[in-house]
Amino acid sequence: MTWTLHPIARFADFAPQWDALARSRTGTPFLESAFLQPALQTFGDGNELLCMELATSGQLRAAAIVQRGNKGAWQTIQPSQLPLGAWIADADTAFGPALHRLLRQLPGLALGLGATQLDSRLQTRPPDDPTLRTQDYIQTAWVDINSGFDAYWETRGKNLKQNTRKQRNKLNTEGTETTLECITAPADVAQAMQDYGRLESAGWKASDGTAVHPDNAQGRFYRAMLENFCAAGRGRIYRYRFGDKVVAMDLCIHDDTAIVILKTTYDESYKTVSPSTLMRQDEFQQLFDERRFERIEFFGKVMEWHTRWTDNTRAVYHANVYRNALVLRLLGLRDRLRKPAAAARPAGTTQEAPNA
Repeated sequence: MTWTLHPIARFADFAPQWDALARSRTGTPFLESAFLQPALQTFGDGNELLCMELATSGQLRAAAIVQRGNKGAWQTIQPSQLPLGAWIADADTAFGPALHRLLRQLPGLALGLGATQLDSRLQTRPPDDPTLRTQDYIQTAWVDINSGFDAYWETRGKNLKQNTRKQRNKLNTEGTETTLECITAPADVAQAMQDYGRLESAGWKASDGTAVHPDNAQGRFYRAMLENFCAAGRGRIYRYRFGDKVVAMDLCIHDDTAIVILKTTYDESYKTVSPSTLMRQDEFQQLFDERRFERIEFFGKVMEWHTRWTDNTRAVYHANVYRNALVLRLLGLRDRLRKPAAAARPAGTTQEAPNA
């Protein structure tokens, strides 16, 4: 097993090998080049390294995209739009040893390597040892599609069922027709992203600068990425209307096993009738009736609203490996020394975030 390192500018040259490995670990379409290339073009700095570990047969066994941090630290790239870190490995590759082998191949004085946001479904969490530590990140949720929609809906809570029924009755009384569209054509993505941007830019995300807009970096990324997936027949934009007005949208991509809801937005002026909840009910009914996928993935921190739709959760975690046990002991000593200093600071003062 040998790691080879390449400048990220060569990612397109190795995309077929990367994608074959990514598709062997089903349920993570966002780890394919159709997602990662526009993400790197939009949010990368060009200094990332493409790392590929080959068996003696030439088969790609593990791969990662990493960037240099501070003071000898490296980590997998983790733009906020990417649900998991840019690390993939086949089912037979031992995770900890592979990370250690990569660390030893990285240039310069590489003291540590972090693999961020690892899905415990794909990458079994290893036990800590003298040179490896793992850390909880979040719990994520998913919905199994293993029955008809009516049977699934019966398992959901009383409040969700009553609230959706009440909201639909209110809309019916007002004569408001609801319509769910599923956009899959690449040529329709640009207009759909215009609609999405209008909804999100009118909400709370606009005030904190995180809203998707067609003219900002996020908007350009999501348009390019969704055009890639729609061109491959694996992108979906759900658009929900009250009459002629767009009131909620979901941005989704999928492989043959799972559909991933990447982002959701809704018109906050209609929040009393929960348009995103009504959209999701109709969307899920279509997906259950279609029977094309095994599950619906959320890939985000479990929130209260997730628990209305599913009881399933699993862990996402970080892993860090260090060049030797001394590095880990020194970092532990540094942290212990910092704790008394932090406790002694007057209230209201801040400290620079520690570097790994």
